[in-house]
Amino acid sequence: MAKALLGYVGGSDPRLLAEMRRLQQRVQDLESELVRIQSENDALNAAAAQHDGDSLLDRIDIDVPQAEPALT
Repeated sequence: MAKALLGYVGGSDPRLLAEMRRLQQRVQDLESELVRIQSENDALNAAAAQHDGDSLLDRIDIDVPQAEPALT
């Protein structure tokens, strides 16, 4: 029955499916980049904490929200 209904409405548009796959991959790429940048930021903060005195990094407080899972 579901197969008949999908046939009746024309089924899924291949262009739409391809665009959805492309966007899902882009979200995964951006999440990976966010994890990499957060790790680099943590390393920079650790290095800055080892130095004495008031540095620029000590005065800047940037809060980066945690990555949320992509909807699939």
